[in-house]
Amino acid sequence: MVAEVDSLIADDAPGWFRRALHTPFFDEHVEVDGARIHYLAWGEPGRRGLVFVHGGAAHAHWWTHVAATFSRQYRVVAVDLSGHGDSEHRDTYSLEQWSREVMAVADDAGIGGAPVVIGHSMGGFVTIATAALNSDRLAGVVVLDSPVAEPDAEVGAAQAKQAFGVPKVYPTAEEALARFRTVPPQANDLDYVIHHVARRSLRRVEGGWSWKFDHNLFSAFTSSIRAVALPYLPEVRCRFALLRAELGLVTPDIGESMYEKLGRVAPVVELPETGHHGMLDQPLLVITAIRTLLADWDHSTPQRR
Repeated sequence: MVAEVDSLIADDAPGWFRRALHTPFFDEHVEVDGARIHYLAWGEPGRRGLVFVHGGAAHAHWWTHVAATFSRQYRVVAVDLSGHGDSEHRDTYSLEQWSREVMAVADDAGIGGAPVVIGHSMGGFVTIATAALNSDRLAGVVVLDSPVAEPDAEVGAAQAKQAFGVPKVYPTAEEALARFRTVPPQANDLDYVIHHVARRSLRRVEGGWSWKFDHNLFSAFTSSIRAVALPYLPEVRCRFALLRAELGLVTPDIGESMYEKLGRVAPVVELPETGHHGMLDQPLLVITAIRTLLADWDHSTPQRR
């Protein structure tokens, strides 16, 4: 296990990152509506819980270096939504289906009490739907740069055939890794984080290596995923916080619009000098923001609409 983790850590990775990746975790599975769903779990069962949800075409290990830092206080899990990572694929996908997977993982993981769900990008839309459909079962949700008033970068790229098309098979892992890209792209990703995330994105296939996600994933959505998420936003009744990346997709106007739809009671926090994929370029800032929100929620009374 240690040797495998060490192979995923770049030589120039800082100490905090190395410690996070060496934090023990378990690979777990739960069946949800006929598909085997994989998730990662840290910390002792029975504690209060955090559930991390990745973005489109990503996977649970995008969150590893963030999620592991909470494991001394919480039962922490990171889910591979169906069609992603090491979970099984489906014939079709929906926010509602993914929401059921999030709740099934939370139930299966041995979390004590109502969890907080934390979602990034498309995973933020899943988190919004999960909160709207299960507000009474959640302690709160945190959404990282999920714009409910912009076209989806992933769906747009798929429709324009700029990404997520016919799956490619690369003869070597090195050739595949050289082609790793994020959607949308951003300039300041930390190389040592990409080193880990990209390697966790690959699987062996006949003839070489390919990406783990289902390349038919976004064809299930004839319109933008945010259009599906938008009606759910006013239905959220649990605590909600939006982390807006300064260099990301949630503009100040979009943040204000989401604030209004949430009844003007949900904090909108700007992460300075942060791109859309905050865990890739400013992970310590993302960790600090989440810790601050959780600490505040522990010692304050939620505002009601």
